[in-house]
Amino acid sequence: MPSLNDIRQTFLDFFARNGHAVVDSSPLVPRNDPTLMFTNSGMVQFKNVFTGLESRPYNRATTAQKCVRAGGKHNDLDNVGYTARHHTFFEMLGNFSFGDYFKSEAIPFAWELLTRDFAIPADRLLVTVYHTDDEAAAIWKKVAGLPDERIIRIPTDDNFWRMGPTGPCGPSTEIFFDHGAEIWGGPPGSPDENGDRFIEIWNLVFMQNEQHADGSMTELPRQSIDTGMGLERIGALLQGKHDNYDTDLMRALIEASANATSTDPDGPGKVHHRVIADHLRSTSFLIADGVMPSNDGRGYVLRRIMRRAMRHAHMLGAQDPVMHRLVPALVRQMGAAYPELTRARATIEETLRLEETRFRQTLERGLRLLDDELNRLPEGAALPGEAAFRLYDTYGFPLDLTQDALRERGQAVDVAGFDAAMAEQKAKARAAWSGSGEAADAAIWFELADRHGATEFLGYDSEASEGAILALVDGGQTVERAGEGERVQIVVNQTPFYAESGGQVGDTGLVKTETGAARVTDTRRMQGVIVHLAEVTLGEIAVGQGAQLSVDSDRRGAIRANHSATHLLNEALRGALGEHVAQKGSLNADDRLRFDFSHGKAVTAEELAAIEAEVNALIRQNAPVETRVMSPEDARELGAQALFGEKYGDEVRVVSMGHREGSEKGANRDTYSIELCGGTHVARTGDIGAFVILGDSASSAGVRRIEAVTGEAALAHLRAAEGRLSEIAGLLKAPVGDVVDRVKALADERRAMAGEIASLKRQLAMGGGGDASPQAREVGGVSFLARRVEGVSGRDLPALVDDMKRSLGSGAVLVLADAGGKAAVAAGVTPDLTGRVSAVDMVRRAAEALGGKGGGGRPDMAQGGAPSLEAADAAIAAVETMIGETA
Repeated sequence: MPSLNDIRQTFLDFFARNGHAVVDSSPLVPRNDPTLMFTNSGMVQFKNVFTGLESRPYNRATTAQKCVRAGGKHNDLDNVGYTARHHTFFEMLGNFSFGDYFKSEAIPFAWELLTRDFAIPADRLLVTVYHTDDEAAAIWKKVAGLPDERIIRIPTDDNFWRMGPTGPCGPSTEIFFDHGAEIWGGPPGSPDENGDRFIEIWNLVFMQNEQHADGSMTELPRQSIDTGMGLERIGALLQGKHDNYDTDLMRALIEASANATSTDPDGPGKVHHRVIADHLRSTSFLIADGVMPSNDGRGYVLRRIMRRAMRHAHMLGAQDPVMHRLVPALVRQMGAAYPELTRARATIEETLRLEETRFRQTLERGLRLLDDELNRLPEGAALPGEAAFRLYDTYGFPLDLTQDALRERGQAVDVAGFDAAMAEQKAKARAAWSGSGEAADAAIWFELADRHGATEFLGYDSEASEGAILALVDGGQTVERAGEGERVQIVVNQTPFYAESGGQVGDTGLVKTETGAARVTDTRRMQGVIVHLAEVTLGEIAVGQGAQLSVDSDRRGAIRANHSATHLLNEALRGALGEHVAQKGSLNADDRLRFDFSHGKAVTAEELAAIEAEVNALIRQNAPVETRVMSPEDARELGAQALFGEKYGDEVRVVSMGHREGSEKGANRDTYSIELCGGTHVARTGDIGAFVILGDSASSAGVRRIEAVTGEAALAHLRAAEGRLSEIAGLLKAPVGDVVDRVKALADERRAMAGEIASLKRQLAMGGGGDASPQAREVGGVSFLARRVEGVSGRDLPALVDDMKRSLGSGAVLVLADAGGKAAVAAGVTPDLTGRVSAVDMVRRAAEALGGKGGGGRPDMAQGGAPSLEAADAAIAAVETMIGETA
């Protein structure tokens, strides 16, 4: 029985023998199609080849393309695990012709591979064609000898493919396998076509037409072929299975899940294992391709998939993170075909482990709140949309997770009500937003772009130039002139001013004419037009005048240094932390730089020191910073880094700097940093001067932020730090070299004193440390001791409760403390009574009486809070009543 790896290789080898270039799978983040969230078919990487916008050194290609369908139009998430053939991740095998061969070769290729190499019985195959495609039907009859009843003509768009409302399109033919009469279902086009008897295994698209906006259709001058065969489907067929999850690859992942959770792979938790196996593939490959969990975009979809898998692991009884432990099994199955999986293994494991650790608290809280909501409903009733939205909005519990949890109970969610609650919240947010006025001004920039075209930027080579004022804009309207004190937006034909872009701030400087001058405070780009935001400081300026434009040179120099340092920092981070590091945002200003990057945990002090040292070593190289313009393909060949999601044209600007042996980047494979970048940079790395990291912080989940300074700002920071150190040494009356030891000693003394003070406060709160039992009340056979205390912080309450429990021997303790104007509540129960009285219930009852919302903890120790202690007596009475009722 061939493995899925064997089947993949057989497919690629067949087409390689038939003159096709074997092309690597493209990343799951599409390089050339911003309309797609994820690569979802084999043709995505060839889209521009099909449309003639891009040429390749081959006109026949074959691929095994990794694909993800989750989120947006192509969303299989909700069905995954419950059906035989739904996946979030799958492999699409395909062969492509770019103006080379057409139907008369594509159909024989397919038939030969299926019936000879894959040895599928010909009498089990049937095909569909578009109802007017007589040519394809005739070829099938000639090549395969299929009778008319096994060549089914379909009049719907199921057999007519379109790239979009306009553009390439054409009929398709689909190949189906007949699993036999014992399985319910009818052939395609019949009323029972949705059954499982006839399963599509291959789709061949014949791109022969072009759809025009007026509805007409003409023949393409260059006809092409695009085919797609799901590896999981053909694998199930060739392995004699009727369920994709029974194939060798999926079975290995399911058994890994079962071993990790100590459960039966085919028992009651079968669906859970199937979900985990599928989601393990999609999450791991997305992380390997640079996607990290976040709260928006691709990162949010990744997080949803991860959390769905983690919930199913929870349903299997997993008490600790599981997903990361399954990655080795995935690498064993797929690492040879996709080396990026092996390279990113450590990053994948760490990302999954951190996300599952973070999510466990959200999951347990969400499921508990969901139970509370369901207990209020009549049996079998749908969960109200408002309740589902509250779980999402307040507690971070996504709708699909709520739906998934309810599915197992046979219940549903009022999705319309959820959508209405979401719409209401968005409406409130819009009403609260005052607006910036930019949307109202947008039309003028389209108009100016149409009239004058894009502004020519001269700033790579010059910081001063002449120009002609083409337009002045004030409040979204063009004006002819602007006088002293007026704010105006200036448009010229050419400028040395850099417009804010790619994280680099806009330039400032001066615009002078024969009648006046204006101070430029910022520069932006609107629809290709570079706009100088300015205030007239002398005389007046007018449309049609010639102008002298000069950039603030010192400020530009500082910005250049920070931008070049950011490139070095990016590469140093990848070297120190791993290849998973990807830029998520940046700011290159004159006074500092800020760099956001994907990384799941804080950067250690040792790592920061090593990164800082690396960047400074590259600065000391004083290597030239080189800039070249080339095609995106040539840039990628050199190893240039690009931003995911960025759209690049036919030419890109490539900035290279620094040397490192064995880097495998650049023409000589020894360049340190190569990035696609439109910003301004220093001439040599030495011009940066110095680089100092100010700190590392969390920007968002899975994203870290480093801030740093360079040049004079770095020296000023070091001088200030040295001054503060000398001042501290003076206060300690110690040499600078002894400061750390002296501070450590003082900190140790302070901790010891704080411990003594806390102990004394607890003794005072207990009445001097005596036996507490005489002060306790007997409630329902339980010794109950309640105290209101002053001068004890919330964090010291657990220790006080433990002291009181020890003093009681057996009983329940409640302590109410004034914590900075608010109430802190703590409760404890001795081990012999936790089966009768819960500290969590005590805290919740007390907090509610005080106007709070409850608390949490364990049956023997819990804490909570409330706005004030005004109702302390009522809180104590409420807890006493509760103990009497439950004990």
